[in-house]
Parts: sequence; C-alpha cells; structure tokens
Amino acid sequence: MNAGERVVVVGAGVAGLTTAVVLAEAGALVRVIAEQVPGATSLAAGAMWGPYLVEPKDKVDRWGQRSLEVFRELAEYQATGVRLTSGIEASRTAESPPDWATTLPGFRPCEPTELPTGFTAGYRFTVPLIDMPAYLDYLLRRLHAAGGTVEQRCLASFADVGPATVIVNCTGMGARGLVLDPELRPIRGQHVVVTNPGLTEFFSEDTGTSPDLMCFYPHGETVVLGGTAIDGEGSLAPDGKAAAGILARCVKVEPRLARARVLEHRIGARPTRSTVRVEAERGEGDALVVHNYGHGGAGVTLSWGCAEEVRDLLLRTDSGSPAAISPASCGPLGEKT
Repeated sequence: MNAGERVVVVGAGVAGLTTAVVLAEAGALVRVIAEQVPGATSLAAGAMWGPYLVEPKDKVDRWGQRSLEVFRELAEYQATGVRLTSGIEASRTAESPPDWATTLPGFRPCEPTELPTGFTAGYRFTVPLIDMPAYLDYLLRRLHAAGGTVEQRCLASFADVGPATVIVNCTGMGARGLVLDPELRPIRGQHVVVTNPGLTEFFSEDTGTSPDLMCFYPHGETVVLGGTAIDGEGSLAPDGKAAAGILARCVKVEPRLARARVLEHRIGARPTRSTVRVEAERGEGDALVVHNYGHGGAGVTLSWGCAEEVRDLLLRTDSGSPAAISPASCGPLGEKT
C-alpha cells in the first residue's frame, strides 16, 4: 500500500475510530464505513482503563500499556473526555490485586476503614476514566482533522466496500457474519447513567466472572453505574430488572446515589473470543484485509495499542513498494507535531 492510497475502516466503535485516526495521521486516505456512528457498544462503555479477562496476555499487556500512555496524554485536554481519576477496586474475598493495577500511580492497599461493609480487601490507584460519548466525538473530530471521512451504511460483505487497497475489519460482533467467525460471541453489558450527587472518585468491585458487576464512574455532572456481563446474550434492549439490580448494588456501597436521578440506560454487546484478533490476510481480489476485533470488555483499554499494531502490520506488509505510511507523531487534536 502506497501513501495516499485508499484505506477503508469498517466499524465506528472505539477500535474502528482509533484505528482510522492512527492511519489517517500516518498519511493514508481513510474512509470509515459503519452502520452506527459511533458504535452503540462503545457508547455504552463505562469506561475505565484496565485489561480485564482478555488474551493473549503478552500482547494485551503491550497493547494496554501503549493505550495507557496515550490516555495519560489525552487527560491533559478537557475536550477529550479523558480524566485521570483516583478510586478503589475492592473485593469481598482476600484477593491479590491484578498485576496491571500495581504499576499505576498512587497504588496502595486500602485501610479497613476505607472499605464499604462486606469488603475484605481493596486497592487504591489513579487511572484514566473515559466519558465515552465525549471521547468518541473527540475521535470523530480528530479523524476529520486528519482528512478522514465517514460513511454511514450497512455492509452485507466486504465486497460492498467498493475500490480499496486495504480494508480494516473493526466490526466487533459484526465480524461473526462478515468473516464467519464462529468463535466470536456477545457478552451483554448494561449501564445506568444518573446525575452526580457529588462523587469525585470511582469504585469498582472485583466480581470475577459473575454476570452481576458493581462499579460507578463519575464523569462530571453524571455517573455511570454498572453493570452486567451476560455471556452469550446480544440483545440491546433495556432490561428493567437488571437496571434495578445495578442501582441497588451501587446504592448499597454509595448511599448518596439513592438520590440521583436516572438519565438513561446504555446497553452493548461486548465482542468476545478466546483471543483478540489482530492480523492481516489477503481478501478477495487485491485488497489486504486487516482484522482488529474480539476485544471483549477491553476495547477501550486496548484501542491505541491495537490501532498502532494495525499500522505496523501495514508497514511490514510487502506490497512491492516502499513503506506506505509512517508512524507520525501527532498532537491531541490531530495536529502533526
């Protein structure tokens, strides 16, 4: 692929938009095609950086750390929707902290007096919180600033993309039909968004593989309450019983939330497989297809690392010409620096 040749990114969730930004800022002519702009599942995310329950670990660690570096930079700019926030992850059993948490700023074990009733262990640290509606809007602005375009329509197959040298598959659950990946399955997530009664710190419970999650993430005037993780369920319809359970779990830990007003319900289907798929293959005709999907509940956490992996795959691909794109350094609003 030569610089200036057409790249089509299919999908406008956090994986698709981040990949589109990285490629456009590296010199490619990028067009995003997606049925939903931005993607519903990414809009529904909480979202806190943290590489939960996703493999392969060696690549996930690398992708996650790179994303963490970028989010720390973006947190310096209010318009990105990213903020560095302190808070607690706690457990009702004496669990050891995840290894990724121990490297975060301010990490320390909690004193017993810091923990809500019923919790036996906890850890305090500072981590990026991402207000997803604001953040996805920021990515769209940054993509447009880099010359990228967005087309909203549904694709029955990659053949419907039109002329393209490279197709990047960031379709999330859509990949199950587009590339016939039987390993891909949904894990339904639901969040409740409420008015903020004065919370400035996050709280997250380590619930392991339970379908009932408990977390709250303050984003200025609102708080995102979670959540659910229902394996194999892909419906995006609100579930009143699940929402009531989310509210009850969060209020028990933080009583101030009892007086918060419910603003909306956000539902997504986390695209999950045994390992994240980031790899290239030749599609029909001359197009190179690069896959970037299957991130489960870690799509935000891995977004920048996986996007740069896609860029590097294209740099390494032998197209019979010099490197097509360059790993340009870019500022937070897309200006090359």
